[in-house]
Amino acid sequence: MSPLGVAALGAVAGLTIFLGLPLGMLRADAVRLKTALNAVAVGILLFLLWDVLSQAWEPVDAALSSHQLWPAILQGLLMAGCIGIGLLGLVYVDRRSRRSIEAASAEGTADPAAASRRLAMTIAVGIGLHNFAEGLAIGTAAATGQLAFAVLLIIGFGLHNATEGFGIVAPLTGTRPSWSYLVLLGVIGGGPTFVGTVVGQFFASAVLSIAFLGLAAGSILYVIIELLAVARRANLKVLVTWCIFAGLIAGFATDAVVAAAGA
Repeated sequence: MSPLGVAALGAVAGLTIFLGLPLGMLRADAVRLKTALNAVAVGILLFLLWDVLSQAWEPVDAALSSHQLWPAILQGLLMAGCIGIGLLGLVYVDRRSRRSIEAASAEGTADPAAASRRLAMTIAVGIGLHNFAEGLAIGTAAATGQLAFAVLLIIGFGLHNATEGFGIVAPLTGTRPSWSYLVLLGVIGGGPTFVGTVVGQFFASAVLSIAFLGLAAGSILYVIIELLAVARRANLKVLVTWCIFAGLIAGFATDAVVAAAGA
């Protein structure tokens, strides 16, 4: 398969994220429904956090198993540093954004949906970083002649991305976002799969993969903290717990499909 063909399949894997985005157009303002959707998103993101961290740690673990101490230390520090940048960087960005919203509220010009859109965008950025690393895996597999494995990765990542789209738009339920904004979220969240596939075919780097996985882990962890704060305010612990469990199982179920196929 030509590099262009592999890149096109990588784009398809990323574009499946759009399958879950229309849920953001739900206009229900019911507290229980919004709480349930947010909680399912938390479950999906918890799975992604585990998946991202395990992938980022794999090269470090391999280096330790081979008694390569300094490579393991350097890769571990890179991973930790990128997690910190992804997590703490969003904390400071969010603080500045909140100040802008508070200033607009004081002037009476605040948009009630601004906080929801900000959170959805943050989720899209975190998932986009994760999907860039997945694209690198697809491109690297194709570049080394493992086309069958690359196709399996594309199918598996496509399944994952379909659930990730739902995770992105969960905070938007009841806010009536525009279709153009949903498309923007999809491009930010899913587009990096295509970019990573292109880059991975010509440039394979464990260091680059660890860096982007670390950034993704930090940003996803931040989003989970934010969504849990939203869930706590709803005071619906039983519903939230069940829905987090459902989202977590959905993440593992799609991963199981990929594993069963041999990827």
